[in-house]
Amino acid sequence: MTQTPTARTPAQGQSRAHFTVPAKHPMVTVLGSGDALLRVIEKAFPAVDIHVRGNEISAVGDADEVALLQRLFDEMMLVLRTGQPMTEDSVERSIAMLRASENGSGPEETPAEVLTQNILSSRGRTIRPKTLNQKRYVDAIDKHTVVFGIGPAGTGKTYLAMAKAVQALQSKQVNRIILTRPAVEAGERLGFLPGTLYEKIDPYLRPLYDALHDMLDPDSIPRLMAAGTIEVAPLAYMRGRAMPTFTKVLSPDGWRPIGDLRVGDLVIGSNGEPTPVLGVYPQGEKDIYRLSAQDGSWTLCCGEHLWTVRTRDDKRRDKPWRVLETQEMIGNLRAAHYRRYELPLLTAPVCFPEREVPTDPYVLGLLLGDGCVSGGGTPSFTTADPELISAMEASVPGVKVRSRGGYNYLINRVPTPNDVKGSVLTHPVKQALRALGLLGTKSYSKFIPDDYRYNSADVRLAVLQGLLDSDGGPVTQKDRTCRIQFSTTSILLRDDVIALVQSLGGVAYTSRRAAEGRKPGRANGRDVHHRRDSHRVDIRLPEGIEPFRLTRKRAKYHEAGGGGRPMRFIDSIEPAGREETVCIQVAAEDSLYVTQDYLLTHNTLNDAFIILDEAQNTSPEQMKMFLTRLGFDSKIVITGDVTQVDLPGGTKSGLRQVQSILEGVEDVHFSRLTSHDVVRHKLVGRIVDAYERYDSEQGTENGSHKRK
Repeated sequence: MTQTPTARTPAQGQSRAHFTVPAKHPMVTVLGSGDALLRVIEKAFPAVDIHVRGNEISAVGDADEVALLQRLFDEMMLVLRTGQPMTEDSVERSIAMLRASENGSGPEETPAEVLTQNILSSRGRTIRPKTLNQKRYVDAIDKHTVVFGIGPAGTGKTYLAMAKAVQALQSKQVNRIILTRPAVEAGERLGFLPGTLYEKIDPYLRPLYDALHDMLDPDSIPRLMAAGTIEVAPLAYMRGRAMPTFTKVLSPDGWRPIGDLRVGDLVIGSNGEPTPVLGVYPQGEKDIYRLSAQDGSWTLCCGEHLWTVRTRDDKRRDKPWRVLETQEMIGNLRAAHYRRYELPLLTAPVCFPEREVPTDPYVLGLLLGDGCVSGGGTPSFTTADPELISAMEASVPGVKVRSRGGYNYLINRVPTPNDVKGSVLTHPVKQALRALGLLGTKSYSKFIPDDYRYNSADVRLAVLQGLLDSDGGPVTQKDRTCRIQFSTTSILLRDDVIALVQSLGGVAYTSRRAAEGRKPGRANGRDVHHRRDSHRVDIRLPEGIEPFRLTRKRAKYHEAGGGGRPMRFIDSIEPAGREETVCIQVAAEDSLYVTQDYLLTHNTLNDAFIILDEAQNTSPEQMKMFLTRLGFDSKIVITGDVTQVDLPGGTKSGLRQVQSILEGVEDVHFSRLTSHDVVRHKLVGRIVDAYERYDSEQGTENGSHKRK
């Protein structure tokens, strides 16, 4: 539109403008039904006479006001060209933005930019910001990882955040949405209400459900919630992802109770590397479940504890791993005849600090497998493979392995020129075994010393290779991959071998063969009865980890195609009582850490869009806990109204406190909305203003009374 002079010259200081509305825009879209928009404009421009004739609009009056009116109609045309209608509210807000711009205090954004920014289109309606502050709030969510939306009720804080969350989910920027509120302490103050816990909680979360139904197909919401893609839960559940305080967590120095960990301590992540603990949060007493895998590994956790899992279909379709709570999987662990949920394994062997050891780890494995270290005389070894004798002599200086006939060998000390006749001579193998606490152990009491179990990956693998070369081997199966099998009568050694395998990223299954009723073996032409149960361990190791050094066993293993991919599946989840619990947060990129039996679990949320609503009703401790749940590739939006705190007397609001703590922190943004951003009934904005004036006056009066 252009301003055109008319024949009659306006009075001094006045000007005339003429606007032509394009024919494709009916005048009702510009003037409103029953001229409602025109009345809003006339009320806002009392110093301008506005006349309408056909699709022509003329205005005469104060020059500045006429120029401002022309800008208003230009902005309205830009909005109408997008197909979006103008409303009385949008006209009023456009005028307010233009006047602020005229005064030099206005925004860089134009009314058309604010009113035409679409977030989401669903079920025939489009969700978009309606005010300047709302637009800036939405833009901040795009630009920052953590955004606080603070303002009075009715300003669209939560609704816009949820629209952005749904948008992020649909565009695959995140894998799940989590909506939470602290409005009620779940399970603590609802005991006298009828119904189940979820039925009691539901009314407090109903506004979040209602907003979801505005943005998604209602039929899809139950399916998304059942799959864990959308979670709506009280804040108490958000903090409840915990394990009993005595649960073992792997650290570079070995296993530690999770309850003993402190911020800054190191634990082992899924890549086998140490990762620092960022947060430790006691959770009180909770219902506990025992989660067991098909290989016999297990651990304890609460119902809200998080697990990274995938299904057979996820793997076939190359979908990413999903994160589910323990309670989400209960009753859904089988799909037809197979186990539904696969658990991740270590992507690399655990990196323990290297320790000095008194003897070669491969030789130690050989002796634990087929050696006699009872301590009564010279150590001995039994084997049918001369290759192992050569390896032992090459690895332990100062010994000579001498045949006693058949497959039996003595490990003799080699005399040296420095030996003194009549003195006590030190046997290098016996000396090492004595230092390790192994000298004198029997076949049923052997074990792997901690200095080898918690050593470098090379040391651990060498011990395992010695054990498998001496007392294990490959077991071929027709049309199947090759199994690795190890047998021992020592329960301690069985468990230590399983731990070695798991620490290298493999899995191990164990079974027992009872001594009673077993067919006797034969030795030197006579029966040898079994006096102790035998424990068999079936092993699968990751690709690239060689289980054997012995040539014949290694060749048989590879000829059969190797051992196949190690896998671990959830087998059962069963109640296990109530215990004091704690949760931790770690710095690992995937938030995973190693717990009992080398199971991988975590407590933080990756690839998620998390919204905390009614945040003014969080305590400072709850706010800190919630913020530190942030995982990688996630986004957090926190909304609340600091004038409507509903906490027990004396409890500070976490939302009030966090502003002074995090203001200015990089990638954290505070968006503040006011009564001018209220998008409900106009009267709501006036009510908010009235209360603000009242609170201000009361504060002034209280201050004057104190001075008196």
